[in-house]
Amino acid sequence: MDTVTTPELPTQYTPADVETRSYERWVSEGYFTADPSSEREPYSIVLPPPNVTGVLHIGHALDHSIQDALTRRARMRGQETLWLPGMDHAGIATQNVVEREIAKEGLSRHDLGREAFVERVWQWKEESGGRILGQMRKLGDGVDWSRERFTMDPGLSRAVQTIFKKLFDDGLIYRAERIINWCPRCLTALSDIEVEHSEDEGELVSIRYGSGEDEIIVATTRAETMLGDTAVAVHPEDERYAHLVGRQVELPLTGRSIPVVADEHVDPAFGTGAVKVTPAHDPNDFEIGRRHSLPSLIVMDERGVITAHGPFEGLDRFEARPAVVAALREQGRIVAEKRPYLHSVGHCSRCKTVVEPRLSLQWFVNVSPLAKAAGDAVREGRTRIHPPELAKRYFDWVDDMHDWCISRQLWWGHRIPVWYGPEGEVVCVGPDEEPPAGYVQDSDVLDTWFSSGLWPFSTLGWPEKTPELAKFYPTSVLVTGYDILFFWVARMMMFGIYAMEGRPPFHTVALHGMVRDQYGKKMSKSFGNVVDPLDWVERFGADATRFTLLRGANPGSDVAISEEWAGGSRNFCNKIWNATRFALMNGATVGELPVEELTAADRWILSRLQEVVGTVDAAFEEFEFARVSDVLYHFAWDEVCDWYLELAKIQLAAGQEHTRLVLGHVFDALLRLLHPLVPFVTEELWRAVTAAPSIVVAPWPVVQESLRDGDAEKEIVALQGLVTEIRRFRSDQGLKPGQRVAARLSLTGTALAPHEGAIRSLLRLDQPSDSFAATARLDVGGIQVEIDTAGTIDVAAERKRLEKDLAVARKEAAQVAAKLGNEQFMSKAPDDVVAKVRARAAQADQDIARLTAQLDALPVG
Repeated sequence: MDTVTTPELPTQYTPADVETRSYERWVSEGYFTADPSSEREPYSIVLPPPNVTGVLHIGHALDHSIQDALTRRARMRGQETLWLPGMDHAGIATQNVVEREIAKEGLSRHDLGREAFVERVWQWKEESGGRILGQMRKLGDGVDWSRERFTMDPGLSRAVQTIFKKLFDDGLIYRAERIINWCPRCLTALSDIEVEHSEDEGELVSIRYGSGEDEIIVATTRAETMLGDTAVAVHPEDERYAHLVGRQVELPLTGRSIPVVADEHVDPAFGTGAVKVTPAHDPNDFEIGRRHSLPSLIVMDERGVITAHGPFEGLDRFEARPAVVAALREQGRIVAEKRPYLHSVGHCSRCKTVVEPRLSLQWFVNVSPLAKAAGDAVREGRTRIHPPELAKRYFDWVDDMHDWCISRQLWWGHRIPVWYGPEGEVVCVGPDEEPPAGYVQDSDVLDTWFSSGLWPFSTLGWPEKTPELAKFYPTSVLVTGYDILFFWVARMMMFGIYAMEGRPPFHTVALHGMVRDQYGKKMSKSFGNVVDPLDWVERFGADATRFTLLRGANPGSDVAISEEWAGGSRNFCNKIWNATRFALMNGATVGELPVEELTAADRWILSRLQEVVGTVDAAFEEFEFARVSDVLYHFAWDEVCDWYLELAKIQLAAGQEHTRLVLGHVFDALLRLLHPLVPFVTEELWRAVTAAPSIVVAPWPVVQESLRDGDAEKEIVALQGLVTEIRRFRSDQGLKPGQRVAARLSLTGTALAPHEGAIRSLLRLDQPSDSFAATARLDVGGIQVEIDTAGTIDVAAERKRLEKDLAVARKEAAQVAAKLGNEQFMSKAPDDVVAKVRARAAQADQDIARLTAQLDALPVG
């Protein structure tokens, strides 16, 4: 065989030697930079902006791996591809970080003042914020860094001010006193998204209001709020309390009397059927209060301290709770106490403080018309939610959405563009307008989700009519977890349709699940099962980390991962490396295929390649990344490496030069198919195979129908079946895999006759000599195989091993036969259990037949 000069590849793949170098070259060459003036079909994704305080966690790694796979494939398919990165200013989270920093200096934000504090936040952002962007590079994110955005950038701030004024002028933004989620630690209102609920232990106390005929019992988990009760409510049709409706009952501890009102909100079957009404401290009670014109008494300040006059004034809410119960118990007002009592409690997602419902003057968005438009866009098919079964969750949210509280009592964020005059005048100021002299701006800032809701179009230059907006909006797909479908996705849909003349921001919303451990358990520090993706990148490489995540990514389903699987993904990358290196060492080259000279093995692997290309394309279109990964894994490992490379060795040894072209063609296409999933190893290998600049801008493989060959596939499948059976037979006979033995194959007249040389080579079978005497025989589909194992195995030891295995098989057969013959078992056992026992019986029978045949085939003596 001729010596071939090949590109130098190290004997082993070391990710650290490749990843940083490749990524920096991709960016410097501008491969990820989108051109809005291009005539090519657009493909765009805006990266869900991570918080400026954030670091890359395993959920990000999954999300980014999916988006990178989609955009890399789109780029290779010739589409003008934009994957736009950026960060969210994360109002509460960032303010908390900087407040902790200045606290080390003995200062509070109030000591600095608003302007100086905001300046410190910007300083922190420049010095310490955005670590996640560097971590994205380590993962291989092919984003357009030239278009990186931040929600507090001047352009995005202009978009925020523009849409606020538009909503204000259209009567969709208003200011009102409402019950909102309040964090007594962060001292701000929270949206529903910023509240995390958990089942906490508390107590349920039943309290007797009134006495005698006016007695009525209510139950509560927040006894301290009874100081602000202004009514007791019962259902209008509850006969137990009909005599009390309209009458006054004594409210203990307060010296006040409160009315009993009838309201259909009350469930007569729950508890006593009577509920205390605290309009200033409970959202449901607030609505009852509005319906019955009840006063709202605030009995707690913004820090959760009791303000009601009396012995409880000045106590923290959690100090007041047992004190109020003790006082009620002393008066004989406690009817029942249940502790521990598990109930759902809301916590601030940033500081974990228990959230307090609180009556407060805030700014709201009237979401009714916006939410309807967002629902209609999906119902009418203008935006597709994938998988479609998750659309119901979306409709559950948008069809019953409450008005959105958008004001936050923070200093870091987009300040509400409303100014108040000396006589109470209210003016909303647009981006190119000036407030009247002497007017004072509202001190609140907007909810972070307000600006991130504009992300799909504000990042493209809106409200200006930019080339980017014209080219890339609506975006092609939003990739995100199903857990924020209700919140962020719904807000982007509402704002996109409203601002962009009815055009929703995405053609498709592709939802994935959460990352869990190998046992399906949620990842948690308390469980000790949290995976740091950067640790995996360091240990296994970025490609292995990505492949592990993508192999489990089915639409809408959670993704299970383990360190063992990450090691397997690393092994897969190494396998591809070694296989490509072997092909190059044997002269693999890319060129025109001499179709007329190809062997059945060549035509088989090329035909299989076409099937794989088609399957991968179909799976990509349905976001079935697990299927894409699985198909490519098995094609690469099982068919290319385990079979074609072995057959290629034989062909090359026989001087069949066209094999080099087939090798080149197969590895060229395989590496391109794998590139979106494992970009670094494929870049290094593909450049060696093709001597081209970069796989990033290589064309995506397409199905070549002329290379489909069903006959070749049948022929090689038959060869594989024969070789596999003989390998199993050899193993059963105690022969080692590399041990050469003489054998006679009756291939004459069969379709496999032309492959006898390959079959013998694959199986280490020598031609029989004149003195050949078969000691073992096998029939595979009519093909007789005779092997001379004399002198190659210890017959006595092999007979002993087989007899032991046969005894075990017979014992198993007897046990399952007894079960199947037991009428009581057969009548009571579930169908699936009976089916498993029958399967065990069938397997035992097969084992007995196989072992008996092997014993019979052993030489006598």
